[in-house]
Amino acid sequence: MARQEPKQERAIRTRRLFLEAAAHVFNECGYDAASIATIVERANLTRGALYFHFTSKEELARGVLAEAVTADGVLPQTYKLQEWVDLGLVLAHRLPREPLLSASVRLSVDPKARGLFGTRWPDWIELGAGILCEAKERGELLAHVDPRATARLAVGAWTGVQLLTEAIPDELDLRTEAANLFDHLLPSIAVPGVLARLDTSPDRGERLFKEAQELAEELAEELAEPC
Repeated sequence: MARQEPKQERAIRTRRLFLEAAAHVFNECGYDAASIATIVERANLTRGALYFHFTSKEELARGVLAEAVTADGVLPQTYKLQEWVDLGLVLAHRLPREPLLSASVRLSVDPKARGLFGTRWPDWIELGAGILCEAKERGELLAHVDPRATARLAVGAWTGVQLLTEAIPDELDLRTEAANLFDHLLPSIAVPGVLARLDTSPDRGERLFKEAQELAEELAEELAEPC
């Protein structure tokens, strides 16, 4: 059993390398123009290694999309509405820095890829709606607010903001624009007492993500210590 562990770890790393290479190529070329040869070259591995993990470019794209929905970096907060905001702010920090996330958006707006695989937007909506439903149960939302409709509109607006900042990166910063989006949305859904306590700072996502990474590292060190 002990000898199998390094092989499993190598297999996980190799699979991840191919997904990241595919994400880079999808971002640069789009799905249709991306080729297996280019992805293999970018990964600096062999075609045989690729086919051990993925049978086709389509399966690679599905693997990239499978990485799209993530709440990594979002920590428990006093208000569930703050956690919903944090979901968008952390993503705004991570997406420009993580090709897997940006490629998932690229695939979602690519007509051919969308026709083949669909998108992960419904999953983002479900994730956000779940948090907002809890927020409403706690009395954090105004009485008229529909959590699912709000989550749907927020995902659409956030995606539009991301595409706009990508189109004119010299003028717009995703973290700042995402913070501005929440500043416009929150007064129409949050009760005043909660609204006054929410943090929508553009750098909040970066701070939270670093804090979450530090906590994960501390936990890993604790688990590695001998009994």
